[in-house]
Amino acid sequence: MKIGLISDTHGQVRADVHRALAGVSLILHAGDVGGDAVLDELQLIAPVHAVYGNTDMADDPRLSRSVELELGGVRIHVSHGHEVGSPTPDLLLERYDARVVVYGHTHKALIEERERRWCINPGAAGPRRFNLLPSVGILTLESGRITVELVELEIKGA
Repeated sequence: MKIGLISDTHGQVRADVHRALAGVSLILHAGDVGGDAVLDELQLIAPVHAVYGNTDMADDPRLSRSVELELGGVRIHVSHGHEVGSPTPDLLLERYDARVVVYGHTHKALIEERERRWCINPGAAGPRRFNLLPSVGILTLESGRITVELVELEIKGA
């Protein structure tokens, strides 16, 4: 099963997101969505589970505080990360006991594996900020095995 990971769209879905997430079964959005139009566009690719970030409305009915899923025998936690202050893998893996923790907020793409647990920030997919390249992630679950890759997005119209 391939799962698309996206965060920090801030109201923008780059055209390249369709290519980058083609073939995923599900999309997990780690917050700072920026409105229903983003979720509607992502739904064209695959079903979406999304959490709110510090720039979203906490009472938006399409966004949750966090998402907890078990897929292919793997527990996954998704939250924006701002709830721990400045999110780091240490803080997030200490706070959440899922095997895979997905977050956003920092806009910095990161993949860390520690003792068979994963902490993943797919980076910011929306407007380019902090001189970072926009990106998304692909989480692959296959027979209990986890692989993760980052996919850089085109920056034209950044």
